[in-house]
Amino acid sequence: MKVLKTTKGIGGQLTGFRELVKESDNITFIGSPGFCTPFAELLAFVIRGTGKGMAFIPGLKYENAKSIVAAEDGMQLGEKIDPNADTVVLLGGVAMPKMGIDPADMNDMVTKTLENSENKLIIGVCFQSVFQEQEWDNYIDFDYIIDSDLTNSTIEV
Repeated sequence: MKVLKTTKGIGGQLTGFRELVKESDNITFIGSPGFCTPFAELLAFVIRGTGKGMAFIPGLKYENAKSIVAAEDGMQLGEKIDPNADTVVLLGGVAMPKMGIDPADMNDMVTKTLENSENKLIIGVCFQSVFQEQEWDNYIDFDYIIDSDLTNSTIEV
């Protein structure tokens, strides 16, 4: 692995993502339901209006894929959709041990999602190196991982 760029904050994460998908036509986000859904919508927000098709698959439920669409107040899940894409964005929530998802099963899902695409791109977006810590990078052939670190402060004022 080679670090290509280091940035700070959510803006840096979003800009890095936008740069990686500039050549993508159809992007499918795969993440844990609930926890990853808002992250998919946030990432989708920075590429709204580009004409790219976007979908979200909750966990391993390929048949439950929904479109991600622009709404008046941001991005949201739309109707059921065929999630076949040229780019898969795997969100780190799926690699959290409590989700109970086998990385080999997820690799099969990624392969199925990219099945009919000529140009294939696999991006992981996670916090605290969860893909590496849980060794998912041994199962998934990521092209890129955007790994962010969180520092939280609760301040009494």
